[in-house]
Amino acid sequence: MLTLALALALVLPQPGFLVAGKSLGGVRLGATEAQVRDAWGTRVGVCRGCERRTLYFTYGAFDQSGVGAEFVRGRAVALYTLWAPNGWRTDRGVRLGAPELDVVNVYRGMLRAECGHYFGRSLRRGRVVTAFWFYDGSLWAFGIQRPSVPLCR
Repeated sequence: MLTLALALALVLPQPGFLVAGKSLGGVRLGATEAQVRDAWGTRVGVCRGCERRTLYFTYGAFDQSGVGAEFVRGRAVALYTLWAPNGWRTDRGVRLGAPELDVVNVYRGMLRAECGHYFGRSLRRGRVVTAFWFYDGSLWAFGIQRPSVPLCR
C-alpha cells in the first residue's frame, strides 16, 4: 500500500513556489510541454475549447486543484495554480488563501484588473507578468505569463 501511495505522489503536482518574474513550481515560461510534464507529472488533462493548448495537472480525477500551463507554438506562455491548491506559496512567504492586503504589502506597485466575479493584480518585469488572482478578498491563484496573455480569462 505504501508503494502505491508513493507512486501516486510522484505523479501529482507537488506543492511549490512562485518566484515572481521567474518560475512556478520549478518551471519557467518558454518550457516545452515535455519539460512541464517532467516537472509536474503525468496526471494531466487537456482543455477542450480553450483558446491556447492548455494542460491541467490536478490532484485527482475531477479535482479542480492543481496547476495549469498554456502553450503557443509548443512553448509555455502561462503557468498558474488552480483553485488554491494546498501548500503552494511564493518565495517571499505569501501563501494561497492570504488576504489581499498581505499580498499588496509584499508585492508593491501591482496593477489591478476587474475580471467579473474575481479580480487580478499583476507586476510586469520585461517579458514576464507575475499574476495574483483574488476571489472574495483572498488569494486563490498565482502564476507567471507573457504580457500577451490576458490577466482575466
